[in-house]
Amino acid sequence: MAKPDFSVERKLLKAGVWPVAGVDEAGRGPLAGPVAAAAVILDPLNLPRGLNDSKLLPPPTRERLYEEILKRALCVSVAFASAAEIDAINIRQATLEAMRRALRALAAAPCYVLFDGNDAPAGAPCPGEAIVKGDGAVLSIAAASIVAKVTRDRLMTRLCAVHPVYGFSQHAGYGTPRHLAAIEEHGPCPYHRLSFRPFRIG
Repeated sequence: MAKPDFSVERKLLKAGVWPVAGVDEAGRGPLAGPVAAAAVILDPLNLPRGLNDSKLLPPPTRERLYEEILKRALCVSVAFASAAEIDAINIRQATLEAMRRALRALAAAPCYVLFDGNDAPAGAPCPGEAIVKGDGAVLSIAAASIVAKVTRDRLMTRLCAVHPVYGFSQHAGYGTPRHLAAIEEHGPCPYHRLSFRPFRIG
């Protein structure tokens, strides 16, 4: 199975378009917690090895690669949109806003952005393009997917210490049977997305 490579970024670099950032999100589907977006500008001369779509990597490998990305990348940023924002503007708009925030937070301003998926946020600080399944094809996007996933998972573990009855550290807010049973017994906490089922009526 093919793994992500640096060919898209290298083509842009040869055309004089640099820096190039990869952007991906984590946490669109859960019932609780924020959606996270990461932006990563890799160093063409010091690329991490073994990167892939974060969903295809076992947690220990994700954690190791996360540290490797932070060590080798030119710059990395992560931003969030909260559960309350998701409820106010919907998950798609909240995800796009988190992506814009991540780009604005980069220490170096990118000249071009490669977004995972089929949605590029309006109002991004520079031109870019959306690449469907980019996290499995484009190295910078794969790096962003790992950073977003690991950062969000760690945050959900911290939230588990605040609201232990839901088991956030085990499922990161997704609608597992244990999580649904805890919601049934205890109701929602402030980090639940009330616009999502099972909270939303109709």
